[in-house]
Amino acid sequence: MVVVRTKVVDGREYFYLQHTIRTPSGVQTREKYLGVRLPHDVEASKRDFLTEIYRERWYPLLNQVRSNYQNEKRALPPSTLQKRDRQFSIKFTYDTNRIEGSRLTYRETADLLERGLSPSQKPIEDIKEAEAHDRVFREALRYKKDLSLQTILMWHKTLFEETKPDIAGRVRTYQVAISGSRFMPPSPVEVQPLLREFFRWYNRNKPSMHPVELAAGVHLRFVTMHPFADGNGRMSRLLMNFVLHRNGYPPLNIPYEGRRGYYNALERSQVKESDSTFIQWFFKRYLKEYSTYIMTKK
Repeated sequence: MVVVRTKVVDGREYFYLQHTIRTPSGVQTREKYLGVRLPHDVEASKRDFLTEIYRERWYPLLNQVRSNYQNEKRALPPSTLQKRDRQFSIKFTYDTNRIEGSRLTYRETADLLERGLSPSQKPIEDIKEAEAHDRVFREALRYKKDLSLQTILMWHKTLFEETKPDIAGRVRTYQVAISGSRFMPPSPVEVQPLLREFFRWYNRNKPSMHPVELAAGVHLRFVTMHPFADGNGRMSRLLMNFVLHRNGYPPLNIPYEGRRGYYNALERSQVKESDSTFIQWFFKRYLKEYSTYIMTKK
């Protein structure tokens, strides 16, 4: 998190931005001099400072991932690519629904989506939502238009029209809470203005923000806004992968087994109203997932 620090030299006060980062070699502190007066928009200065740090530390590695991923795609036969994409969709569907309480195992999810075999003695709701999620994810990867409210409502409706038709594709009009979280989602009267701001933010930043950071920001802002009665986590992870795919980056799965660190990073950013905690967690998770695409210097 970027904070403002002051230094007093010969009785005069000087302002700095300071950000602490954890690296493999230990904790490092970065500073940026602001002057003898705080700038009018200090929050913009903080964002610019973080961008400088990200650009230096993370962007070259993220760009390597994209480059080597695209090279690999060009070298693989179409049938192999298709099989790999299918396997990812099954794993992604399993984990994203399991995080939200689905009782299907990974094997059951794979049998359902690959062979059409419904597991016995498992809730029909979990079965239908797995099928719907797989369908929406594959549709999102083929989708040529950019994000819009109409698109998001359409995908949400498809996810839940067979299991929760009363909320499917509808923006909530009542207060909700997140079980076990210190963060309270916005009130219903705030949701529509926040949706408009979400799309203004997305359209303003997509030409210049690094695509992986944009994907993380879309995820964080959407799930924080919490516009639906249910399915906000699943939708935010779908939108995250839509942005990654649209910009030529491999998709990201957040495994059920790693949900604790994921939840903690989200909650800390939401409570502190600071993107940096979640974005740094996201960068680390993404680079760990695709470490084989990174060429390390010897």
